[in-house]
Amino acid sequence: MEVSKVKGIIINERPYSETSKLLNVFTKEYGIVGVIAKGAKRLKSPLRSVTSKLTYGYFQFNYRKEKLSNLVCVDVINPFNEIKKDLFKISYASYLLELTSQVMKQTSEKEIFDYLENSLLKIEEGFDPVIITNILELKYLDYLGIKPELNSCSVCGSTKVLTVSTNKGGFVCNNCHTNEKIIDKKTIKILRMLYLVDISKISKISLNNNTKEEIDNFINEYYDKYAGLYLKSKKFLKSIKNVYIN
Repeated sequence: MEVSKVKGIIINERPYSETSKLLNVFTKEYGIVGVIAKGAKRLKSPLRSVTSKLTYGYFQFNYRKEKLSNLVCVDVINPFNEIKKDLFKISYASYLLELTSQVMKQTSEKEIFDYLENSLLKIEEGFDPVIITNILELKYLDYLGIKPELNSCSVCGSTKVLTVSTNKGGFVCNNCHTNEKIIDKKTIKILRMLYLVDISKISKISLNNNTKEEIDNFINEYYDKYAGLYLKSKKFLKSIKNVYIN
């Protein structure tokens, strides 16, 4: 059987027998692949240190479509040491892995891999995990089929935007505004910018706490209302965020 070598990220892992593991490896070429890592739980196995969640590298396996593939070896590209030693960062990274897994159930678009890969690399480089997560969440809304209107008023199409509304599905102008909370004009501008930005080209990004909070609150409310996703990592993220930020 031909051995495939592809770049991938381990989305999750679980035990398989006393000595092996089952992995879900996210790849650009094949999407999420179920892989058996035989003997990976043995102390002397070369696979032991490279088969944990968030491992990012070149995976060699005997690929079998719609069946479990057998892992041969992994060449690590980036160990994500900065993420793994920081509970706040690894919590966000874990959420992004779980969110991506759910998004991939709705689409097979190959750029999803690029989005996740670049987001994790930016968090590893030291960029704010909250902002990077918000950017990725905004981009994923397209693939979930629930894209908000972030160009003009979601009700009448006016470009004179006053605020953003979860219930109305995006920006709202003064004429269409009812009881929605008014957010800062800067937040409106930044929200659209984050939706459009190329993650791989981010070299500097810094937002004040009020803007970050307004953007994060809108995205959380939007996902809660329209996405229908119930992620364990998101629940934990909310609890740890209160400890680190407050």
